[in-house]
Amino acid sequence: MIPIRINLLPHRQEKRARQQRMFAVMSVASAALGLMVVAAGQMYLTNAHSAQERRNQFLRSEIANLDRQIAEIAQLREKTENLLSRKDVVESLQSDRSISVHLLDELARRLPDGLYLKSVKQTGDSLALNGYAQSSARVSTFMRALEEAPLFQNPILIEVKAAQVANLRINEFSLTVTLERPAEKAGQDKGGKT
Repeated sequence: MIPIRINLLPHRQEKRARQQRMFAVMSVASAALGLMVVAAGQMYLTNAHSAQERRNQFLRSEIANLDRQIAEIAQLREKTENLLSRKDVVESLQSDRSISVHLLDELARRLPDGLYLKSVKQTGDSLALNGYAQSSARVSTFMRALEEAPLFQNPILIEVKAAQVANLRINEFSLTVTLERPAEKAGQDKGGKT
């Protein structure tokens, strides 16, 4: 007969104990792996956040530099505009410098005998003339002479009235005339040619 062997050792308990140990080891390994993944993710996010902060700081500093440069450009533009306006004023003064001499010379040439001026007042391109004449015919002769002059245009008589000066009976007159600027004339000539 074959002997029957019965194993009375607690093999099921040993198997269960082995499985529990294995489960404990696997749980610890899983927990350790999970912690490593979380730590790696945290490090990645921290590094990414730091890199983005560095980029943001760089952009802020560049924006501040550009703002300073824009302010400097605005100041330079303002200075340039001021200098250009000053230049224009100086150029207009240079061009108007000889106008007064030509104006008075032309007035003296156009004055007929028996007429003299007591005041000449310039406001912009308008010239107000006040004076005395022996007759109103001399005033109209003076106005025709002014109209023929290249420096003057559109003489307009304001008034002629009888006056008494040093026991002499004469006519007091006032008239306005528009000045023709040489620059305007040159600009019109250029405009007509094109």
